Amino acid sequence: MTVDVRPMDAAELRARFDAELAAFLERQDPDWPDGAPRGVFTTLHRFVLAGGKRLRPLFCYWGWRSAGGADGAPIIAASAALELFHAFALIHDDIMDGSDRRRGEPSVHRLFADLHTRSSWRGDPASYGRNTALLCGDLCAAWADQMFHECGLSAEQVHQGYGVFAIMRTEVIAGQYLDLVSGVGDGSVASALTVIRMKAARYTVTRPLQIGAALAGADEESLAALAAFGDPLGDAFQLRDDVLGVFGDPAVTGKSIIDDLREGKPTVMMALARGSADREQQRRLKELFGNPDLDPEGAAELRQIIIDTGALDRIEQMIKVRTDAAMGALADAPVSAEALPVLTALAAEAVDRQL
Repeated sequence: MTVDVRPMDAAELRARFDAELAAFLERQDPDWPDGAPRGVFTTLHRFVLAGGKRLRPLFCYWGWRSAGGADGAPIIAASAALELFHAFALIHDDIMDGSDRRRGEPSVHRLFADLHTRSSWRGDPASYGRNTALLCGDLCAAWADQMFHECGLSAEQVHQGYGVFAIMRTEVIAGQYLDLVSGVGDGSVASALTVIRMKAARYTVTRPLQIGAALAGADEESLAALAAFGDPLGDAFQLRDDVLGVFGDPAVTGKSIIDDLREGKPTVMMALARGSADREQQRRLKELFGNPDLDPEGAAELRQIIIDTGALDRIEQMIKVRTDAAMGALADAPVSAEALPVLTALAAEAVDRQL
């Protein structure tokens, strides 16, 4: 293993993750089946490499370093594999949410629906787009598994990390189902918090950290300490994401600020707004929230209700409480001296952001 103990900033690591992802995808190119249209392959190549915060690979890498692992190409590859899993989750999530934009570009199902329309093919463009995107997501999940196992670490190390990887995979899918259930359920704050912990929080911070640490041979006590840091930080990350989904700048986030409102996404913020709304606000929430024909004026009214009910202020307080809890847990965690300041900076990046 190539050892490098130089301090590395996030930009340098992101570039190394991207280079590893590009190399992996290039290795898949010659194996693409003869006669199969290449639209899926070229679309995924572009989607995977077209931006993203790379938080999950970063947390995985620093989970490894926190447990005493040295820098080298194998951990870069293992960490980058999480970005392929993230691509799977994003593609499927956009289908389920009916989101037409991702990272400032058309979402994968929208790209294929538009291709169907331009080509004047038979059948329903939207159905074609959804079905093709499902296959794209499935392929990303398979590639993530392949890249992780081919990372170059020993079979024993890969086995140790893959146990956590498998837990993460199950949690994300279960969380997606909980998200569907909560959309037709009571819409409570408790329900929404359960969804974000399962669907997003653990898979963004806790499990990547634990995967990296497990690859390095960390014991159960160390993995539990990383969870005490990662769980509240992951919650804070997703709460921030929900705020940006309604109040963010689409030019920065690359996502619509009306989709969540049209969909009626059962976020903690909306549960808080409903719980504090007066009779007139309740009436307007019922009329506007989840209306597929919601226009910008209606969305602006919903945002004002969120502000007026105090829901936005309460979300910001929840983010602060969870961030403080995470930082307190990190201070007590058995992580390397090199990893501690980097994880502190990553925590700030995860929460104090505009995209």
